[in-house]
Parts: sequence; C-alpha cells; structure tokens
Amino acid sequence: MTIRTARAFVFAILAAALAVQSSGGAEPDPSVLAYTLPADLPWKQSAEFPGLQTAVLSGDPGKPGPYVTRNRFAPGTFSRPHFHPNDRFIVVVSGTWWVGTGQVFDPASTKPMPTGAFVTHYAGKVHYDGAKDEACEVVIFGMGPATATRVDAK
Repeated sequence: MTIRTARAFVFAILAAALAVQSSGGAEPDPSVLAYTLPADLPWKQSAEFPGLQTAVLSGDPGKPGPYVTRNRFAPGTFSRPHFHPNDRFIVVVSGTWWVGTGQVFDPASTKPMPTGAFVTHYAGKVHYDGAKDEACEVVIFGMGPATATRVDAK
C-alpha cells in the first residue's frame, strides 16, 4: 500500500467520523453505512501507559490486516522509544501531539504536530510520542498485527 493510498484512506475515515453528527435526520440504511457517534466510542485504558486511551474504529490491531484506532493522550503521557513491524499513518485530530526519534527518550527535544498534521511512522524505525501540557487525540491507520517493540537506550 502506498503512502498516498493510506493517506487518502485515513482522511476519508477522518472526514466521515467528523461529519457524523446528530442532526435529527432520517436514520441511514445500515446496509449502506455504519457509524459510531463520539459518545459511543469503545475507549479502553492502556495497561502499559496510564493516560493513554484507545478506541478501535475498524479492524483488529492484534490480527493481520488493516485497522484504524483513535488514541487519546492525557497531558504528560508519552510512549517510550519503540518501533512497529509495519508502517503506521497518523492524523492529529485535536491538540498538539509531540514526536521524537531515536533510542534516547527526551521529551524536551520532540517536535510539535498540531491538529491536522499527518505523520508516518516507518516500519522498524525507533520513535516516541505523546502529549505535553494539553491532551491530544490521533487517528492511526496501519496493517496489523500492531505490535510495539520497546527499545532501551544503549
């Protein structure tokens, strides 16, 4: 899958998710489309990172195949240096998400990604990310299984 295809897929899902609002109109035909309203997202707290919540929007990140998740980072929540086996495509949907690269965990050296930013995490490349002073949310699209391998500084 190309970055352009993945980017188009992510933006289409994001646009649909943001456009779904209760307007009092007729209920759409469920054989034509499915939707989940923000209040109904199935948020789960991360066991590894307190302050990180994830809602699976499509697919199953634990199995082979495409998936889409929405992740919420509470202020001060950062992952530690890690990598993934597959490319991941991310859109910041609210707040500022901070990203860094390399094996040394240094939140002070991270780059801010404002709302609307698009980020690609390349397979096998070490990075870390999170929220500083404000909460943020990102939508992640990738191919599963979506494992993360932690890397400690040498």
